[in-house]
Amino acid sequence: MAIVAVTVFMGTFLISSVSIALPAIEKSFGLDAVALSWVVTAFLLSTAMFLLPVGRWGDLKGIRRLFKLGVVIFTLSSLACGLSGSGFWLIFFRYIQGIGAALTSTTGPAILVSAFLPQHRGRVLGIAVSAVYSGLAFGPFAGGLLTELFGWRSIFFVASSLGLFTSLITFLFLGKDETNDAVDKKTDLKGTFFYMLGLVALVYGSSFIPSASGWFMQAGGILAMIIFWVLENKSEMPVIETKLFTRNRLFAFSNLAALINYSATFAIIFLLSLYLQKIQRLSPRDAGMVLIAQPIVMALFSPLAGRLSDRIQPRYLATLGMGMCTLGLVAFAFLSATTPVWLIVFILIWVGLGFAFFSSPNMNTIMSSVNKSQYGLASGSAATMRVIGQIVSMTIATLFFAAMFGDLAVEVVSNAIFMKAMKWGFISFSLISIAGIYFSYNRGQMKRETHTV
Repeated sequence: MAIVAVTVFMGTFLISSVSIALPAIEKSFGLDAVALSWVVTAFLLSTAMFLLPVGRWGDLKGIRRLFKLGVVIFTLSSLACGLSGSGFWLIFFRYIQGIGAALTSTTGPAILVSAFLPQHRGRVLGIAVSAVYSGLAFGPFAGGLLTELFGWRSIFFVASSLGLFTSLITFLFLGKDETNDAVDKKTDLKGTFFYMLGLVALVYGSSFIPSASGWFMQAGGILAMIIFWVLENKSEMPVIETKLFTRNRLFAFSNLAALINYSATFAIIFLLSLYLQKIQRLSPRDAGMVLIAQPIVMALFSPLAGRLSDRIQPRYLATLGMGMCTLGLVAFAFLSATTPVWLIVFILIWVGLGFAFFSSPNMNTIMSSVNKSQYGLASGSAATMRVIGQIVSMTIATLFFAAMFGDLAVEVVSNAIFMKAMKWGFISFSLISIAGIYFSYNRGQMKRETHTV
């Protein structure tokens, strides 16, 4: 529990602390708005590309082995990010960092579920989710303080130090995998190639919209995803079992709800970080103090939501949470240059509470809807939904930036144009979140496991 919690804290700490440092990175390397978004998107893209294969490889080769490898990759790439000499190399090493994050974020929940009794699953996953949000909570404050005192590179040096500590405790205490009878089977990777190709085309192509090349890459990405699904459906050893999505409504709708929730909420911190520093003229430290409100509430209430999901049907809690997030997103669409900071904090607290009531019960449902041999795959699917949702969220923000900013940096764009782009971003997220309410409520009832072995 401690090893997985420390690792997920490390990953989310870096995500949230880098977001608050984006204006400083923009000035350091002279990046335009679209290139700046890739400092975040490159990490998410590589994570999404490797999550599904890692889930399957973990079931076949051992989840603890891949977890250890991921910690090492994450640590070394964090150090390389801090030493980067240009925006290109920073984005490149962020991509490598995402691979390490994929290895740990997929296998972590699977390790927990396999180590604890079924009746404690919601509680344990709630603690893990709380660690995720603790990292998100600590990140903006620490990232803003580090950026102000020592520069943005210090964030990556701190992350690599955390990674070194995590590597030590992981190799000392995590232990080895149990023998797996399926270890000699080989996964069909033809579909994985098209999955990765499709993701790259969709995400990279979004940077070129509204040009013809951008739309062409989008179409190619969709085609590659269709080919991936067809190949997986026919494969004897697929990376993802499509039947889980076509025949297991509880699993499919819970994953779709997660995808929609993250698509609607992830870019909140990205947009507000720029808004608070550009429009409200707050320092990185003060902006971090404002943004800390949402993840602190997530961290405090996720264990409670996890415990409740062991007693109450998770779909009721998750649907309540999704509804609260939707109302918060609508409120963000009405922000102006003169909106008081206390009101922004209140909305962040509201959204954070909604997210806490959604996330832990939803994860409990996903992991409880499959058998033990599919824990790695289920964990990988859930993590993939999360990261693809985060990519969709960033892609929507990037689309509005590209359409309204052109090749200008955020710093030089007029306040009116920035506010217009942010407003349309939050309107889009609100509409997406409404669809999530439907899937969350209509997933069906979760069957309780009563056995103790």
